[in-house]
Parts: sequence; structure tokens; C-alpha cells
Amino acid sequence: MSLTASAWTLVAGAVFGLALAAPPGPMNAVIAEESVLRGWLAGFTAGLGAMTADFVFFVLSLLGVVAFLDSAPTVRAVMVGVGGLLMLYFAYGAVQDVQGTFLSVADGERTDDEGSDGVPGTRGFRKALLLALTNPYQILFWLTVGVGLLQPGRLDVLAVLPVVGTDLAGVLVVRTGSPALLVGLFAGIVVWIVGFPATLVRVGRRIDAFAPTVAGLSALVLAGFGVAFLWSAGTTLI
Repeated sequence: MSLTASAWTLVAGAVFGLALAAPPGPMNAVIAEESVLRGWLAGFTAGLGAMTADFVFFVLSLLGVVAFLDSAPTVRAVMVGVGGLLMLYFAYGAVQDVQGTFLSVADGERTDDEGSDGVPGTRGFRKALLLALTNPYQILFWLTVGVGLLQPGRLDVLAVLPVVGTDLAGVLVVRTGSPALLVGLFAGIVVWIVGFPATLVRVGRRIDAFAPTVAGLSALVLAGFGVAFLWSAGTTLI
């Protein structure tokens, strides 16, 4: 892979990771609660709990699902197609969240600063980890979209756009199955779980003013990847 292709793939992975991590929802509600009540470290630790669940699902997908699907290209294409539909569903959810806030769920809880083991911040980590490990959407994501991310291939993101797709073909090509894409994905998540708590601590509840913009941008990114995944699955099955 050329340096330019690797750079684009890294950037695309980071944007995708940010789009997944940023929309208002239960994970960001936990991060917001911990950040506002207990400071940046507690918020970051909660975000680390959610990301840990993603890494667990990633390893399981890498060791099990992908190895099995290597010999079943049709099944793999179907699962990638389901992943595309899931991305569109996530995009729809982000659109629904345009009127929402980051702190709407967090407002309802007020608990002690320390976890049961006496270590500050561990409560948020355990709560976010448990939520993520039992989140059916997160599990389904790694069983579908994860397959598309881990399998070696080529995803021309802009080529599937109506009207202008032909002119933009080859402009933004993402190499799936490459280390750059996966590093970018988790780097995008890290940027969010570091920056979001820091912003909350700095400006407090004023961050909710930006929630609609974040949700809208996330919807666009997720919808774009959803259509690209569906296109990739369709070209394999047809």
C-alpha cells in the first residue's frame, strides 16, 4: 500500500472512530456524569471502559469470526451488508439525537466518588465496560461491520455517491483489513475519550450546545460508511 493510501486509510479510520464514539447516548452519558461530578480522570476512565469492550470484541472477531468467514465469501458479504444496514441505523439514531444532549441521562445519578474497591474512577470504568459488553448494537457491530473492517479489501467511499460518484471515484479509497484502518479507528476513539471529558470539565454544561452538531456530523459519516458497505456487499453478491 502506498504512503498516500495508508494516510487516507488512517484518517478515515480515525474519522470513523470519532463518528462512532461521539453521538449522545448511554456511553457518553456515563462519561459526562463522571467528568462533571468527579473530574477529567474519572471521565477518561469511563471512556476507557467502553473502549476496552470494543477491543475485546475486536480480538474475538479477529480470532474467530474472520477466520471462519475466510472460507465463506458469500456469508461474509451478507454480514458486511448487514453491517451497512446497521451503520444506516446508527446514522438514523444520530439524526434522532440532533435534539438531544450529552447530559440528559447523567443528570439522574449522584453517587460516591470512589468505586467499591476504594479507587477513584473505577466505578465509571466498570459501569461503562458492563454497558458496552452487554450492548447488543456493539456486539452486532463487531459481528458485521467488524468483518468488513478486518477483511482485506478496497472501499471506495465516495464512488457510491449519486450523480458525482463517478467523478469522485478513487479520491477516498480505504483499505480494509490494514493495520492503518484499525489503528485509526481506535485512535479516533481515544481522541474522543480524552477530549470530551476535558471539554466538559472546562466549559461544563455549555458543551450541550454542541451536541446537535456532533450528532449531525456523525450521522453523515455513519451514513456514508453504511452506503459504502452495502455497495461492497452488493458487488460481491451480484
